[in-house]
Amino acid sequence: MNAELYGFLSLPILVVLLAFRIPIAVALGSVAMVGLYLILGFEPMIGASGSLTFDFVASWELSAIPLFIFMGAISAHSGLVASLYQVAQVWLARVPGGLAVATNFSAAGFAAASGSSLATTAAMGELAFPEMQKARYQPSLSTAVIASSGTLGSLIPPSILLVIYGLIAEVSIGDLLLAGIIPGVLTAMVYATMIIVRCTFNPDLAPRDTEAVRVPLVERLLMLRSIWPLPVLVLAVVGTIYSGFATATEAAAVGSLAAFLIALGMRRLNWDVFLGSIKDTLHMTSMIFFIVLGAALYSKFLAITGTPEVIAQTAAFGRDNPYLLFLVMAAVFLFLGMFVDSLGMMLLTLPIFIPLVQETGFSLIWFGVFVVKWVEIGLITPPVGMNAFVVKGVVGDEVSIGTIFKGLTWFVAVEFLIVAVLTLYPEIVTFLPDLANSGQ
Repeated sequence: MNAELYGFLSLPILVVLLAFRIPIAVALGSVAMVGLYLILGFEPMIGASGSLTFDFVASWELSAIPLFIFMGAISAHSGLVASLYQVAQVWLARVPGGLAVATNFSAAGFAAASGSSLATTAAMGELAFPEMQKARYQPSLSTAVIASSGTLGSLIPPSILLVIYGLIAEVSIGDLLLAGIIPGVLTAMVYATMIIVRCTFNPDLAPRDTEAVRVPLVERLLMLRSIWPLPVLVLAVVGTIYSGFATATEAAAVGSLAAFLIALGMRRLNWDVFLGSIKDTLHMTSMIFFIVLGAALYSKFLAITGTPEVIAQTAAFGRDNPYLLFLVMAAVFLFLGMFVDSLGMMLLTLPIFIPLVQETGFSLIWFGVFVVKWVEIGLITPPVGMNAFVVKGVVGDEVSIGTIFKGLTWFVAVEFLIVAVLTLYPEIVTFLPDLANSGQ
């Protein structure tokens, strides 16, 4: 059996393993190791896997991941961004669906400190769901807005998925983080517009918060003082990258230090907060690294088989009609999103898709955002929909998973619209990276 056939056979085998709920890291790593053994033999397999895993974990750029996770953990455990929701709740009380809109924008702010969709969703679920239940919001809206706005953590810097994409695609992580800003803000704005329009035409979805409406302007202005840590953290990360003062990895260290010092200065950093942040960082980092190592082994196996080159030659139509190619990729992401987690979906497809995109001449920076957008959609589509199940874990038996997915259909629909706009107008994505590079 030739090497190319091994590569093609590995794909359905992976799908079967994942369908049986084998962890993505185990599935990727085991298929890669068996494949390398069949092609190269035992000793070359051990040598290739050993050197690859060491080189990958020793990567300097990879250290940005635990630093960004630690920054988000400190921010969450010390309550640095909890006041953001309270401020948004008061300022948006006069808007139809004000609590839902406040949840949406607060999640965008939390994402800027966390970089994790699951962390953003869990935190906003704890904060926002009780308030929306108290205000008699329909559960389909309250749970759906929490699950969908949590996906902003995948895109708004510091996005861990964009960091991993940059490592795999070998493109500037700083440029990728800048590229995620406008699409992330655009997504939050489109979500908010959709919520306001729905609640305007169907007021029963979200009754007005009469208490928040009566808060005097002076008091609302004074409340703004409590949200100052958020812009400082954003400036610490995005500002240092944009100015050229720091690389993405160095900016992650600056952001972590800023979160630590702010929590310390506000007397919110005690031993329990620090230990909880360290535990969360170790747990998330080890999980992500384990998955990434499995994907790195699988990518090495595919490269040896020559499968990506065969697929690239077969898909030569993409050079003449790249939009058709992107449509096919979107269909693959939608299919995989039904049973593969976001990181696994990305790592499973990138070794094959990146060479195809390079054939089209499209920017790999733009493609990184394109990939993460489809990952976001996968986080809120059934039957897996990780964010939906995170919300379900927060709300318990109060809301069924079917009700959550029913509410999410509106958000999935607007996500399709956003992806279409970003595909037709890629300069929306590349504007900030191009502007930053032109000034250097």
